[in-house]
This record gives sequence, structure tokens and C-alpha cells, in this order.
Amino acid sequence: MDKYLASLLSAGFLLTAPAAFAEEAPTETMGSVRALITQHSMNVYRRFEPEQTAAMVEFYDEVLGLTPLQPIDLGGGQTMILFGIGGGQIKLAAGLKEDRQYHLGDVNEATGIRLFTLFYPDEAALGERFEAHGLAAPDFADRGDGARAALVQDPGGFSIELVISPGAPPELFERVEVGVNASDLEESRAFYRDFVGLDELPPVKDELLGVTKHPYRHGATTINLWSVGRDLPADTGSAGIQYVVSDVNAVDANAAARHITVETPLGNLPGFNLRFVWLNDPDGVTNYFAQIGGAEKTQ
Repeated sequence: MDKYLASLLSAGFLLTAPAAFAEEAPTETMGSVRALITQHSMNVYRRFEPEQTAAMVEFYDEVLGLTPLQPIDLGGGQTMILFGIGGGQIKLAAGLKEDRQYHLGDVNEATGIRLFTLFYPDEAALGERFEAHGLAAPDFADRGDGARAALVQDPGGFSIELVISPGAPPELFERVEVGVNASDLEESRAFYRDFVGLDELPPVKDELLGVTKHPYRHGATTINLWSVGRDLPADTGSAGIQYVVSDVNAVDANAAARHITVETPLGNLPGFNLRFVWLNDPDGVTNYFAQIGGAEKTQ
């Protein structure tokens, strides 16, 4: 068992069990897996070099102002660091996987997950937090949709888009958006629309990123897809998406019927009553699904 598989699944899914599960669907192929998702959001994670851990924790906690949750001590010096936002989580996982590709830098330099977008009501207060930690205040500009936004990087070099929306409803500030630069926009749109079954929203012009985003939403989480070309390096390891589901066998069957790439096959997490499958979108972005209480018993 890959140690990052164990850490991400055990930490994430044992702390974010939904209050109620959807009625379990039969294990068969279906139009999409949306009906099987039981958490009203997705969770996201960041992998980074272990020596960046202290700076990463300070940044996501004290600078970005996310809600720290109880870390999970996984033994062997491994700790999963969790931050709550709305009903979901951003997870920090120290250590890189050898079978994944990494290419940080500008959001349009590579394919894969390129940024997280977070929302704030007060530009001045956010800037003061940056400066209090020895960082330059974000340089906000018009995003093209009536909001002001800025791009910054976390200590590991991953981009964060900060959006200021004074007077917005409180639920806006519990949202997370995930920006994916796709090599083939239509293939990626089909994956998140037809397989995952996310709500397809109208395209949005983002002047800050210089792209037109195609949003796909589930509850408090939106995946924004765009494309600036095919011939780019890939980043398949810096970030990923997770879903809590009621029937992971059905997810696996649907994926097999659609010939979706499997990153880690259907299986159980030893020591936990958890069953999972890790899948890849067309650009190798990890989309992994887990069912709490779904582990198959062994003799």
C-alpha cells in the first residue's frame, strides 16, 4: 500500500464522513456517478516537499485564514494536516509520489490542477495578514466579472487565486474552486460532466488568468476547466480531488465501462473500514473515490 494513499484516504475520509448517506445505488454502470457522491462538496489536497511543512502550515492557517482541524498522526513520522472550509477540506500532504509528475510555476505553464481559488470579504484585512508574516500584500486587479482578484503562491510554489467579494452571502466564503488547465478541453469537460456528473455552468471570462473558464460544480466546490494548448508539460502530482461516495464498486464499474484510466485499483485500506478507487481525468489529475464502511471482509 502506497504510504500517501494510506495517509490521504485515512485522514480525509475518516474526518469528513457525511452526516447522512445517500441511498446506496446498485453496483452497475450508470449515466454518471453524481448520485453516489454523499458529501456536499469535494475535498482537495496539496503535495509538497517535507522541508516546506512549517511554512505551508503557517501560510494556510495564519495567512489564508483557513480553519485548522485536528491533524492525523499516521505513525512513522507522517502527519496529515487538515484545514476546513465550509463542509470540505484542504489537505496538506508532505512528500512527493515517485510515479507522479510535477511542474509548478505560472498557471498556464503546464496541464493539470494549477490553482485553488478562495474568496474573502475584506481586501485590506487579507493584505495585512500577508504583511504581518513578511509577505508582500497581494496585488489585486479586476478579474472581469465584477470581482477583484490576485494571484499568489504558497510556500511550495503552487498558485492561489484570492477573490474579494465585499457584502457577498456568507456561503461564498465557504467555497473552493479548483483550476485545471486541460490539454483537450472537450475531453476534460466530458469527464467532469458525463462521468462525474457535476453541474455545468456558463463559461466565465477570467481577465486575471487570461482564459475562459468552464465551471463544473458540486455543492461548495467548483472545478474550472480551461485550455491554452496541448503541447505543455504535465503536473499530475501537486494537487488532487477527492469524493466521498455511497458505492465505490459502482464508481469502479462505471469507470471500467468508459475505459477511464485507473491510478490505484479498487481495494480496501488496511486497518480502516474503507474501500476506494483512484481514477485519472484525461490529463492525469487524480480523482479518487472512497466509501466509508465499504471495506470487504477477508477470511
